[in-house]
Amino acid sequence: MNVNLLEKPLAAQSWDPRVVCTLALVLVFFTGAAVGALVMDLGIHNRQRPPAFATSSGQALLFEKLKKDLDLTPEQAVQIESVLNDFWQYYRGVLGDSKSKVEQLLTPAQRVKFERMLLEQQKR
Repeated sequence: MNVNLLEKPLAAQSWDPRVVCTLALVLVFFTGAAVGALVMDLGIHNRQRPPAFATSSGQALLFEKLKKDLDLTPEQAVQIESVLNDFWQYYRGVLGDSKSKVEQLLTPAQRVKFERMLLEQQKR
């Protein structure tokens, strides 16, 4: 038994600076990892949402906002609606092509999971 520890008051005992630095670094690392994981989790959920214009209601809202905010003439509204419809058709085509290409690379079990993921995405 070490008698020296009993002779000094607890406050007078010193910690090894290497131990203190190591503990501080470990604490900072794990705190950063926990905060980073939380931020990434929140960020990933927000990024996975499709753009508002990707839904039919979002498209209608965007077009109505353009008509109102830009005070479009009836002729402009018809032309812009045509341009937007062409874009949305192109956008859906690109999404469909990408989905098909991804599905070709997946195993049957992965395809089932992928379809579930897409359904969950559409529910949001």
